[in-house]
Amino acid sequence: MEKLIETIVGAIQDKKGKDIVSLDLSGFDGAICSHFVVCNADSTMQVAAIADGVEEAVEEKLGEKVWRVEGKQTGLWVAMDYMDVVVHIFTTELRSFYKLEELWADAPLKRYDYEE
Repeated sequence: MEKLIETIVGAIQDKKGKDIVSLDLSGFDGAICSHFVVCNADSTMQVAAIADGVEEAVEEKLGEKVWRVEGKQTGLWVAMDYMDVVVHIFTTELRSFYKLEELWADAPLKRYDYEE
């Protein structure tokens, strides 16, 4: 799973995703996955580019296909389900509105570098 998260984060970084974090939910009963990876982008085009980049990188490097993708229709957010890892890509405005990380405030959180 660590390789999957590294690949996802690398693809996000390649497309200039911002405020990249992963939340370890493995210790929570009832969590829908063991890890969330969350980031944001400044435009709907960038949200789509990040989602496409993640999908391509994971398939190319690990041979895994995304199980389900939601939200590409509007581009305001995209959720990608890799079973144990769920990726959420938001426009910056929506991420600050939903504050997804705060729902799992007790979860161990790891921040990743990104370019401004």
